[in-house]
Formats: sequence, structure tokens, C-alpha cells
Amino acid sequence: MKLLWELYRAFFTIGALTFGGGYAMLPMLEREIVNKHKWSTQEELLNYFAIGQCTPGVIAVNTATFVGYNIKGITGGIAATLGVVSPSLIIITLIAMLLENFMDIVWVQHAFAGIRVAVCALIGSSVIKLAKSNLKKWWHAALAVGAFIVVAFGLSPVYVVVACAVLSFIFGKKVNQA
Repeated sequence: MKLLWELYRAFFTIGALTFGGGYAMLPMLEREIVNKHKWSTQEELLNYFAIGQCTPGVIAVNTATFVGYNIKGITGGIAATLGVVSPSLIIITLIAMLLENFMDIVWVQHAFAGIRVAVCALIGSSVIKLAKSNLKKWWHAALAVGAFIVVAFGLSPVYVVVACAVLSFIFGKKVNQA
């Protein structure tokens, strides 16, 4: 029971302090799951995160479910999932009740602008960490840059993921044969 409470509390903290979605939560996941509690390695966490992105639903919820399930089975998955969604439910309920009264206040508008900047910095940090650990060959970097460019111009990420998988298979095979 203690482990379930720790899972809930760790993911409650992550859910309460993460603004900007799944990518912004990656540094906090690393700190809580890998460094503090040692529930997984960084590589395992990145795998959970990748699976969380590929499965339907919210990345944060999917990742919490995978980590919790890996640590304590179904009850662990439930505890971690409840932990990560509880702060959002509480905050959204409070905001829905109060925000309309405060949106005209200038400092509230500035606070939201600051939060957006912080989210950009967190996402940038995650991108740099992911690039350092995953772009091991020049063609990995070329695929990453190409994927970024075509998604930025509006191509569906689904097509980009499929194309990168096929290109990695083909190009990786050619490089290994040479």
C-alpha cells in the first residue's frame, strides 16, 4: 500500500507542476521516476514515453499508466494514472468556477504569458535531451530535421512516423551493408 501511495504522490506532483502537456513533463518524469525513486532507467522511461505518444490518449496519462503498471501491476497503473489526473481535475474545476472573474486582470494575463514561455523552455530542454540520447548517426539527425520541417508545414505526424520508420529501415540496412 505504501508503494501505491508513493506512486500516486509522485504522479500527483508531476501532474500538478506540469504545464504544457506531455513533452513538458519529461524533465519532471526523469527527476521523479529515474533519479529520485529509481523506479526505472532513463532508457526505460523514454520507451514508456514513446509508447505513451503512440497510443491513443493523453501522453501524460499513458506514460503514468505504463510506469505504474511496470512497478506494481494493475493497481500501480491505476494509482499513477489517478495521481497524474487528480491535479488537473481539481485545477480545472477551480478555474471553471473562478477564472471568468479574473481574466480581465492584467497580471493574470501576464502570468499566462509567462507560463507559455516556461513551457517552450521545458519542451526545448526535452528535445535537446532526446536528441543527445537518440541521434547517434548523421542520418538520424537528417531524419529528425526533415520530420520537423514537414510537420511544421502541415503534414500529418502519422505519415511522418511511418515514413521515418520505413526510411530508417531502408537507410539503416544500406549503411550496415556498406
